[in-house]
Amino acid sequence: MSELKSISRHAGTVLAGQLATIAYGVADTVIAGRYSDEALAALSVGSAFYISVYVGLIGVVHALLPRWAELHGAGRRDKLGWSLRQSLYLSGFIIAAGMAALLFPAPLLRWAQVPELMRDDVQRYLHVLAFAFAPALLFRLFSTFNQSLGKPLLVTWLQVGALGVKIPLSIWLVAGGGGVEPMGAVGCAWATLAVNYLLLALAVALLRTQSLYRPYGLWRKIERPHWTEIGGFARLGVPAGLAYLVEVTSFTLMAIFIARLGVVGSASHQIAASVATVLYMVPLSMAIACSARVSFWLGAGHAQRAKDTVLLGLKLTAGYAVFLGFAVYLGRRLIPVWYSETPEIQVAAATLLAWVAFYHVADAGQAVSAFMLRCYRITIAPLAVYGVGLWGVGLYGGYLLTYKGFSSYPAMESPIGFWIASTVAIAFVSASLVVLLWRAACKRAREPS
Repeated sequence: MSELKSISRHAGTVLAGQLATIAYGVADTVIAGRYSDEALAALSVGSAFYISVYVGLIGVVHALLPRWAELHGAGRRDKLGWSLRQSLYLSGFIIAAGMAALLFPAPLLRWAQVPELMRDDVQRYLHVLAFAFAPALLFRLFSTFNQSLGKPLLVTWLQVGALGVKIPLSIWLVAGGGGVEPMGAVGCAWATLAVNYLLLALAVALLRTQSLYRPYGLWRKIERPHWTEIGGFARLGVPAGLAYLVEVTSFTLMAIFIARLGVVGSASHQIAASVATVLYMVPLSMAIACSARVSFWLGAGHAQRAKDTVLLGLKLTAGYAVFLGFAVYLGRRLIPVWYSETPEIQVAAATLLAWVAFYHVADAGQAVSAFMLRCYRITIAPLAVYGVGLWGVGLYGGYLLTYKGFSSYPAMESPIGFWIASTVAIAFVSASLVVLLWRAACKRAREPS
């Protein structure tokens, strides 16, 4: 199979699963928006907080993909199974940290000046999701293992199938009925909890029964913690997780800061963020597929083939990003109608979606570059670039544009200020990471085998 076909098949399979997963959030946004504007605004702030915690910590697990793909490329199956068991110790620390953050969000909500009328619903939403975090992380571990083997199909089937449970369950719990009182945004959280435990149970059943996993000896008695291996996970995963955290908080803290603009500002931003998240699934899927192949070739001792895969991945991702960005720009007035029936929210969201189109093109470049940089064990430099670009230029610049103004330019007092600054910031980050990646790939290809 050619490299193009291999990457396309892997990325397409991952994309189907990722779209199903992100459809959970899109469906929640639509369901909450149809129920009430207040529920949509609470969901906007609550999901922003949850995603900040979830993506930042899950990023540590994602960073194990190149490590396991290299072992797969080298044909070291027993070592790969042992490494997966060792990762469970790291997962325990991550789960404890995630639950603590979700159970005690009040200080951050007060600091961000989230309106008190919204704050109670947001906290109840997050308290439920705290108990959904453990199965979510463990299922992500299962997913990362499959992706490192180049076999994501089972994960995709589970994610697509779970969508058929999530949507009707969210509708029922948000709006009530059948003896259940309406829960608003909190109903979405309860539906997420139920689906996460269902996915984890099915993943465990597959690991026990499918012949695909037998060569790895996964069900051997778990060994004592091997701190050298766990330390290796941390050295690769913690900087990657922090980079994820900077990236996602620069995006999700927008929602928290925008909350002070009121229901229209929060709701319109939630629509734009929802669309941007859906778009992100394409470069994310490409990034997963490309990084698995790059690490496979590095593990097999073929650095030049890894470099060729890097170039192919960058070209494919750029093409898809331009096409999708153009499509969103053309449909910017139609898309908000799917989310809200309020004309004022529709108009505000249409303006934001014009910037989402440009944001996505740059976002795609940084996503695929960041993943492939981890294949070359480069994590600290991207973290610094993310911090300066996304927090310094994007978040702080957006805050100034929105609430303070620049020189003779008055404050915009609209979410568009954050989107302008974030688009400039993500373009800077994308260009920087592409340069770092290409230099690393060329340097490794020149080294003797």
